[in-house]
Amino acid sequence: MKLIALHLPQFHRIAENDKWWGDGFTEWTNVKKTIPLYPGHLQPKKPLHQNYYDLTDPKVRKWQADTAKNYGIYGFCYYHYWFKGKRLLEKPFDEILDSGEPDFPFCLSWANETWTRKWDGRESDILISQDYGEESDWKQHFDYLIRAFKDKRYIRVEGKPLFLIYRPASIPRCQEMIHYWRRLAIEHGLEGIHFVQTIGGFPTFNRPAFDASMEFEPHYTFAHGHMNGIWIELDIKGQKHIVVDYDKVWSSILERTPHRNGEVVYPGAFVNWDNTPRRSVEGQSTVGATPEKFGLYLSRQMEKAQELNGSGFLFVNAWNEWAEGAYLEPDDDYGYAYLREVKRVVVQGAGNRSKI
Repeated sequence: MKLIALHLPQFHRIAENDKWWGDGFTEWTNVKKTIPLYPGHLQPKKPLHQNYYDLTDPKVRKWQADTAKNYGIYGFCYYHYWFKGKRLLEKPFDEILDSGEPDFPFCLSWANETWTRKWDGRESDILISQDYGEESDWKQHFDYLIRAFKDKRYIRVEGKPLFLIYRPASIPRCQEMIHYWRRLAIEHGLEGIHFVQTIGGFPTFNRPAFDASMEFEPHYTFAHGHMNGIWIELDIKGQKHIVVDYDKVWSSILERTPHRNGEVVYPGAFVNWDNTPRRSVEGQSTVGATPEKFGLYLSRQMEKAQELNGSGFLFVNAWNEWAEGAYLEPDDDYGYAYLREVKRVVVQGAGNRSKI
């Protein structure tokens, strides 16, 4: 079972964020200004040794890849932002392609959401909207992606580059676009494209159009799990704030009935969840998470996935979602403890397989 960690590129300055959020805005801006909302609420999150990095620095990208590899992560899944020819947050990934460094496996997830001031994916107070266009627009998008698809580091399934779409149901002619891209991929000498739809809290698409689905946690369980008793509402200065029980979310993940009928499903895991840096009281925060618990639950999820579907990949949310509390990178609270748990579980899993 190979672990792929979702990777957020919003740790560098861009002109659009300067305009929308103020000069110098990056993901660290929200992370730094967060305050605890209730007793025991561990905020603000602080990277170990004040490592408020900038992803345009190649040394940072090398450190991330080397650290991930050393602790058992197989590759990164970089979020990709495309708005009918307009790209955002593209510089770090473009530099990865241009330089050939770091030498670490990767794939892409098209985060095809409209950007809003609410950070919730809903179509209100729009900053930049999605417009999927026609076949000529699909070709322009493919022509950008093909260079990544042909990169020797790109993660493949049966020779096909693995490409995720975050919200396929939002694309009016998604199935047509998928068929068109597959044809273009073959024309470019590839075996095709291994399309994966993300399933979380948003509507799903026609699954037969995709090669696989990926359970995006904890959102998938928030939307589809047994949620009784998993969260409570706190009244904070007249506003409702949702507090989520970490153990109960993981119990729901592990108890869920597996998928049937030969469907390929890439299971998910989440490190923690707390999006109050982005949404303050309107967000949700998790209580009860520890590195040891995460390691235990990750181990069980890997065993379950191996036994039930043998899909080969497990997607971890996330490598560096600091403003959502979902990160493996070392912090002031636990240092490298979460990463040590990943390594322990991966090594243990490899040992178990060698005995079979």
